Amino acid sequence: MQFNSLLFALFFGVVLLAYYVPPWSGRAGWGMQKGLLLAFSYLFYAAAHPPFAALLAFSTVVDWFAAKGMHRADSLVARRGWLLASLATNLGMLGFFKYGEFLLVNFADAVHGLGWTGYEPPEWSILLPVGISFFTFQTLSYTIDVYRGNAEPWDSFLDFALYVSFFPQLVAGPIVRATDFLPQLAPEEREGSTKVGRRASGPQFSWGLSLLVVGLFEKVVVADGLLAPVANQVFGSPGAEGATERLAEGYTFVSAWVGTLAFAGQIFCDFAGYSTCAIGVAMCLGFALPENFRYPYAAVGFSDFWRRWHISLSTWLRDYLYIPLGGNRGGRAFVYRNLMLTMLLGGIWHGAAWTFLAWGGLHGALLILERGLRALPSARWELWRRWYGELFLISVTFAAICVTWVFFRAGTFEQAWSMLSALSGASGMGKGGLLLRDVGLTGVGVGGVLAVHYLLRNTTLEAVADRLPWWVTSCTLAAMTVLIVLSPPSDEAFIYFQF
Repeated sequence: MQFNSLLFALFFGVVLLAYYVPPWSGRAGWGMQKGLLLAFSYLFYAAAHPPFAALLAFSTVVDWFAAKGMHRADSLVARRGWLLASLATNLGMLGFFKYGEFLLVNFADAVHGLGWTGYEPPEWSILLPVGISFFTFQTLSYTIDVYRGNAEPWDSFLDFALYVSFFPQLVAGPIVRATDFLPQLAPEEREGSTKVGRRASGPQFSWGLSLLVVGLFEKVVVADGLLAPVANQVFGSPGAEGATERLAEGYTFVSAWVGTLAFAGQIFCDFAGYSTCAIGVAMCLGFALPENFRYPYAAVGFSDFWRRWHISLSTWLRDYLYIPLGGNRGGRAFVYRNLMLTMLLGGIWHGAAWTFLAWGGLHGALLILERGLRALPSARWELWRRWYGELFLISVTFAAICVTWVFFRAGTFEQAWSMLSALSGASGMGKGGLLLRDVGLTGVGVGGVLAVHYLLRNTTLEAVADRLPWWVTSCTLAAMTVLIVLSPPSDEAFIYFQF
């Protein structure tokens, strides 16, 4: 079920009516509200493929008992055993469904390379459960925190089940920590009232709906309407067949850069649009989800980019992989190793393909290069603190990020190398089959994204809205709503649904 569908609009309306209209009161009423949200969350997830709801329930039960077992264990061996059970269950499911076909195909290639040409792998016809990467990392953060002693096992299984399955962010994030979400499910007494529970205030509900409109505008109007058609024309429609057809036509300098910029804008507006919708929907129900994007295309350097892009994943990788590996401790070579391993895992987390691993490796190399440059005396020149020096660094960072997106979007290494060759100008300067309209749409879409990121890089959307007159905010949201409604239907699913 997608946020940009009429089905979700109907679903969300029913959720709000059921959540707010009945006269819930007292602790029993709050428990009924949470049970209702849990049921709606499973219905939301099962709408894609009902059997996969059993995987979500299985992961929930295993991690619930694993955390309880670790807390009761009287020896380190027992605690590690419970942690291993959690890791084996979650990573086992993730490995089987997401990487099973990838491993099988590469095993067959290795066998063929050794001369055993008679072996053919069985056909893989198992669907990838939507959002499995997200809820796997989310539940693992809970059991690891309990193992480390950074969190106590939660008393209510209902609360924990709702934490794992909460529908606004279930299938594409943000990845929420238990220590941030579970306390919001504790009974909340209100002064002068017998009601217990969490309800959005008037301003919260209004801002939540506003964020939902902003997120849908990013997805429907900018990502799907302006940029996806151009990116698909250059890279080919998602899938090997489209990529091969487009590759056969060849790329030029202009078509390669226009397609790459279009995808850079598309993936931000698509993913940030989902996160913004998720945060807004949760806020309408009285819950706070963490910020997931902070205007990343205005980043000064690659470490700054990862402080702004997919923040819930980058902080997860930092806390549960980079720091345990040693983090910044030890010599320079160990730090560089830790950075590279972390980014390689981040790359393969996004998809079971060598191109995703290359994308993560490129980001690891850029982070290592940046650390090396920062150690040079020139890194402290006053030039980089001036606005034009900062703008230059932002431009260089964005250009390098766009180059890495080629590996993220390309279907094969062959296509990626062809694109990189064209980006360098080695394949001619023509439009490569693009129309001036395509170039113009990309310029409008990406130019608007970059301008917003640069102007708001040191503030928040809420702070800007608070400073504007109410009628300016209202007219802007109304215009966005009209454009969303008037946009032609699109079959473009949220990109991160596949991860």
